[in-house]
Amino acid sequence: MFDHVESFHRPRSIPEAIRLLHARGSRARLVAGGTDVVVGADQTIRTLVDITGLGLNYIRRDRGSWKIGATTTIAAIESSSALRGLADGILAKTAAGCGSVQIRNMATLGGNLANASPAADMAVPLLVLDTVVVLAGARGRRRIPLAEFFHGPGQTALGKELLVEVIIPAPPRGGHTGWSFQKLGRTESDISVVNAVAGVQLDAKRRCKWARIALGAVAPTPIRLSKAETLLADHALDLELIDRVCDEAAREVSPIDDVRASASYRREMSRVLVRRALLECAEHAGCTL
Repeated sequence: MFDHVESFHRPRSIPEAIRLLHARGSRARLVAGGTDVVVGADQTIRTLVDITGLGLNYIRRDRGSWKIGATTTIAAIESSSALRGLADGILAKTAAGCGSVQIRNMATLGGNLANASPAADMAVPLLVLDTVVVLAGARGRRRIPLAEFFHGPGQTALGKELLVEVIIPAPPRGGHTGWSFQKLGRTESDISVVNAVAGVQLDAKRRCKWARIALGAVAPTPIRLSKAETLLADHALDLELIDRVCDEAAREVSPIDDVRASASYRREMSRVLVRRALLECAEHAGCTL
């Protein structure tokens, strides 16, 4: 499978990994779990740089924020008891449906994001959690919002840099909060045809104090639905409002036809999954509709 690879390196520091990327040029690829690199079968690769020895496998709480290292596996996120306390455990719930058990044991969070698939399951909950990614390059480190990291299918803000960490700020506090992850695929572990995450907080009169909605596999990148979120904010949550939000969601997406689904089907399923997500959020927030 990798008979075209000429050299393999296992750096022991982030600066060493960056130097290797610069020295080897466009034919070098980073590898940790390797699940996307293997499937891609890119015949132009001549150098593999294994980053599993860089100390980037961790889940930490830091002054209210959460920090997850880039080589943390999807399985570790799924099983993290600490992350179950973050937004109703939405990250762990999403991770549980991210490929097969074997894939989750190998695949890493950084790889899932850096691969920049529009259908990347982990990207969607991280978007609604206002995640920031930390990139390390020859000139040091920089932070950018995850929403600015994705540039298109397979395209990111990475140059000759490493994605070393994601930082998740603490979600707004308060009661009557609900979160939901919804996935539509051929099977539970298959690549998403459409995926959706929503979060809401309601006051005593069922008014939305805030709302967050993101979708995957319906645009060139995973996206936040800003117009749909605006429809919810400061309005009482009811079935009529949810229908309006779902219609807006269908307008905000820009899906394509591919081997998994047609654009029209994805647009309709965007409406369906946003509705399911908001109904589950309402239930978790203690609101009967």
